Amino acid sequence: MIKLGLKENWRQFSLLVLVNAFVGGMVGLERTIIPEFAAQQFGLTSASAVTSFIIAFGITKAIANYYYGRFADKVGRKNLLILGWLIALPIPFVLIYAPSWNWVVFANVLLGISQGLTWSSTVVMKIDLVGPKNRGFAMGLNEFSGYFAVGVVAFATGLVANAYGVNPYPFYIGIALSLAGLLITVIWVRDTRGHVVQEAIDDNTRHLEHLFLDTSFRHRALSSITQAGFVNNLNDAMIWGLLPVLLFSMEYNASEVGLVAAIYPAVWGIGQLGTGRLADIIQKKRLLFWGMLAQGLAIMGLSQFTDMPALIAISVILGAGTALVYPTFLSAIADATHPDQRAGSIGIFRFWRDLGYAAGALISGVAAVLFGVEYAILLIGLITILSSLIVKLRMPE
Repeated sequence: MIKLGLKENWRQFSLLVLVNAFVGGMVGLERTIIPEFAAQQFGLTSASAVTSFIIAFGITKAIANYYYGRFADKVGRKNLLILGWLIALPIPFVLIYAPSWNWVVFANVLLGISQGLTWSSTVVMKIDLVGPKNRGFAMGLNEFSGYFAVGVVAFATGLVANAYGVNPYPFYIGIALSLAGLLITVIWVRDTRGHVVQEAIDDNTRHLEHLFLDTSFRHRALSSITQAGFVNNLNDAMIWGLLPVLLFSMEYNASEVGLVAAIYPAVWGIGQLGTGRLADIIQKKRLLFWGMLAQGLAIMGLSQFTDMPALIAISVILGAGTALVYPTFLSAIADATHPDQRAGSIGIFRFWRDLGYAAGALISGVAAVLFGVEYAILLIGLITILSSLIVKLRMPE
């Protein structure tokens, strides 16, 4: 008999936590070294050129998220998770042997599709397993595993690159991650569609009339969450693309850049162990407002400070603010939708959220070329603060 709950499904839940760590590690592979990789391998130093790989990643991941939501119930969550890992397998090899920057962009197209399928699968499958209770805690564990792994791998690639060069040794980590994720999924992970059917029996949440329009624009709670998710990843794209550029311009070495770049996702990841639980206790609107506001203020601080202790402190604040909002986004979306529409609504939210990567890379890249990196960072900080105010004024209590 199918039972809902974290305790009742702890084995499968733990497997999915582990799988999502491998998923996050695939993103961490590029967080530190790509700007230096672009300069050394292809002579690219322009911020707009370097951020082009993030635009490709963001657009393809957004589209993959959307179609995951459309097909999760028809194709099966596990099948889509396996497909995502199969698409991830060639990525490290493409990066190692890339003859031109276009091949790096192509690798990030594959990464975006893979991440859209794999991360969406782990999110939806965990929500399926735990049922209505402890959703925030479940999402905190999921996002902790993913983003802590981003930080660990970002730091590890920085160390490896500093010791052995930016190519090929750092990318060997990606080969191990993709193989491990695929094998664990194929052998041990089970599909969770049956848990959705079980939960739907007693759920009285109203069905949304038009899932895309309601999640994106019309439903006050869902649309407030969605715009904040979009801006969260918009600023994350800027940090991904421009923070290493900024730090290298200050003459920090690869391991120092890796440290600052790793602290933010590591705090983000570890923090979600607590903030996910808070999302089950404290009003979600408050967590979203204060988290987005903290992010915006921290980002603005990046353009004002150059010494390492201040940069580390800012990275900690930025990670803490993101930790407040990330599990809250997903648990709040799940609360506001019927189980039958959950995968679709989460897919639409994640479509907009990860489209923020493309928008952030484009806006910050262009602004950096026109006005300088510091002003581009300041602009993204202001946009993030504006997003916090939209949550404050539009999202229902």
